[in-house]
Amino acid sequence: MSAYRRSFLALPVVLLAGDALAQSASWFPVESADRSFFVEMPAAPVYKKIDTTTPAGTPFVYHSYSLEYRRLSFVAQSALYPADVDVRQPRLNLQSALDDRAQRLAGGKWTQVDWKSVQGAPAVESIGPLAGGNALRQLVVLKGSRYVSLGYLAPTDAMRAPEAERFFRSLRLLP
Repeated sequence: MSAYRRSFLALPVVLLAGDALAQSASWFPVESADRSFFVEMPAAPVYKKIDTTTPAGTPFVYHSYSLEYRRLSFVAQSALYPADVDVRQPRLNLQSALDDRAQRLAGGKWTQVDWKSVQGAPAVESIGPLAGGNALRQLVVLKGSRYVSLGYLAPTDAMRAPEAERFFRSLRLLP
């Protein structure tokens, strides 16, 4: 067998080994400060409290964990909405989150939207293009008044990379 054929046949094995390495690497466990979720990230994220207000002016806090890792960005956030945020129709709240973030997308639209349930809580996962060849993948969950969001920014061809899949699959809502 020629050296060319051997190297060509070995390529899938090398690619699979790279995927296995990404999956088996030591990941960093993150439990939110408000004890609302658990997720894994490929390294220790930066934690910030972000003060904000509702449209009615009631203050509340986002707990945000962000990580720049190689050419990938990971963000996990949570907040407990105050009483003046009506969460009786969660799909409307989730649609509002989609609409707000769509304004930052190239073309102002999501290319993929998947309504789902995460541990019994209403959720929506979406993917959309950003300027410069990157894309945003996000998962937003609303469990009562508890808002949890995962965001992943990467080149468009990496939306389903092993790191992305592990990040999204690791999400656990805590009681």
